[in-house]
Amino acid sequence: MRRERRHIEKLGTARRILAAAEQHFAAQGMAGARTDEIAAAAHANKAMLYYYFGDKRRLHRAVLENMFRQLRKGVIAAPRKSGSPSEQVKELVSAYFDFLASHPNYPRLVHREAMEQTKNFDWIVRGYLRPFHERVVEAIEEGVKAGEIRHVDAHDTAFTLLGMTTSYFAAAPILSEIARRDLLSPAAVAKRKAALLDFIQHGLRKEKARSR
Repeated sequence: MRRERRHIEKLGTARRILAAAEQHFAAQGMAGARTDEIAAAAHANKAMLYYYFGDKRRLHRAVLENMFRQLRKGVIAAPRKSGSPSEQVKELVSAYFDFLASHPNYPRLVHREAMEQTKNFDWIVRGYLRPFHERVVEAIEEGVKAGEIRHVDAHDTAFTLLGMTTSYFAAAPILSEIARRDLLSPAAVAKRKAALLDFIQHGLRKEKARSR
């Protein structure tokens, strides 16, 4: 029993370190983040940080891998619930929106990798971003062929849908100042999601479908 408790406590320490590291890397980047500050925020010591993750570079990689594992499980590799291509597009964007709502550091972490063109960015693109984009493109193309979605360029449309989803969370601090309200509050996030799905529903439908 004591051994199980110690194991759980160790797992809890590792999770706290990951969570604290995510916050610091998102705010300061890998170069600016300090391991002593991360350990303190996780209520751990630097020895435990090095024990679990080796060094700061490996900790940074672990943060990214942890986040993208969740993206793959909840969005990219999630089973399709609907046989309709247009509904699949909505499901994919909806799942991505929910992921971003629960992972507010994601845009900053990914943008840092992209701007700095790190080695991490290569495996992020190959392993996650490109497969996700291609899955959305495939659903859009199937919708066009089935007559559910008007004739659009599938790649450009995927850029639009995923871009405006990501940009809301990336720009939320600025937009909140402009709107004079917290756009990351549960009510505001739910309202934004409804508006996004409504846009997809009416913006991609063919004219005949709209007139019914």
